Amino acid sequence: MALFFVVQSFSPAKRGAMKADVPVQATSMMHARRMAERLAQQKPMVFATVIDADPEAGDYGDPKLIFAHGEDLPEEIMGMEKV
Repeated sequence: MALFFVVQSFSPAKRGAMKADVPVQATSMMHARRMAERLAQQKPMVFATVIDADPEAGDYGDPKLIFAHGEDLPEEIMGMEKV
């Protein structure tokens, strides 16, 4: 099993919707947090997560929230266990 750190940001779309940007993999928890904090200055919604996974075996744990920014964050994000 390995830890995977992912930062997901969103950009404004038509009619007030949000469009997901390409997710970015970070190298550590601190790297993910710093990247998400920087993006939060430019993007309306950003979150960073960590997941314990073994992709070769198809074994994935539950994601845990490192950082979240934005109004009306999805329920799935707000309900995540925090690191």
